[in-house]
Amino acid sequence: MSLLFKGRKSQGEQVQHSYFMGLYFAFMNTIRQGVHSLGELWRTPVASLMTIAVLGLSLTLPTTLYVVVKNVQKVSSGFDNAAEISLFLKQDISDKESSALIKRLSLYNEVKDVRFISKQDALEEFKVASGFGEALNYLDENPLPSVVLVTPNSQFTKPEAARELLDKLERERDVDFGKLDIEWLERLNALLSLLRESVLTIAFLLLTSVVLIVGNTIRLSIMDKKQEIQLMKLVGATNHFIQAPFLWTGIWYGIVGGFIAFLAVLMMLLWLDNAVTQVVGVYNANFNLQGLNFSEFLVLLGLAVCLGLFGSFLSVKRYIDAIEPNEV
Repeated sequence: MSLLFKGRKSQGEQVQHSYFMGLYFAFMNTIRQGVHSLGELWRTPVASLMTIAVLGLSLTLPTTLYVVVKNVQKVSSGFDNAAEISLFLKQDISDKESSALIKRLSLYNEVKDVRFISKQDALEEFKVASGFGEALNYLDENPLPSVVLVTPNSQFTKPEAARELLDKLERERDVDFGKLDIEWLERLNALLSLLRESVLTIAFLLLTSVVLIVGNTIRLSIMDKKQEIQLMKLVGATNHFIQAPFLWTGIWYGIVGGFIAFLAVLMMLLWLDNAVTQVVGVYNANFNLQGLNFSEFLVLLGLAVCLGLFGSFLSVKRYIDAIEPNEV
């Protein structure tokens, strides 16, 4: 009985060993085909570089537009007071009532900060800004009202939410009227939305062209090696075995094309950095262009590989299956 179970155990170990050996040889064969495909590209450098350059430059434009949107969003996110609300108080309001109003407003969940500007402070600020300081001294009374500046929370800085908050604050009994200058913010958000939609549309068209370019290049390579493929099928090679080098070619196109697109965007940002520095210097601002971070670079590289693989897969699936040995 013990010998019987011992034999079964040995047979199971052999099956497991053969399974792992099969995986090992399949992996090594895949690597070998990848290296062989890279050697094929190296033997035709001009044609390969032209295809890779077209692929990389096709990826450069949507990547550049993405970087532009990213930097514009960075600039727009710096406008903390973009939706600041100015509440003009009634003329006959007392200091006690003003303090009570400020306390009530600070308790609003929608409000981030409240700042009070008294009548006198507003008049002094107006004297400096208008240049009529001496003329204003002859006024019998201060015509300017007290003002409360309300800064909403981040959830209420959007135009629609900020306008709803304005309507709510204007219902306070001590508030005469409120003002919210968000027309420029609405225009900025509309432009950003248009730019994002344009990026998606252009990216879709260019990425489709990448798939077509890779697919056509692989098709020409398959037609060039038609007789070789027929001979391989005659000696028993499967379609999957024949397809693997061509699929690897698409992967190599994607890897190198992705690197070219990344380097092109990087060089473009370095070239524009000096011009951007001069522009922001005129406005006494501080802004640095942001490029692709490491995770975004990996996404770009992965996208390029997927496009190259998909384009090559479309060609090999259609043309290699159609090649039969009896055509020799």
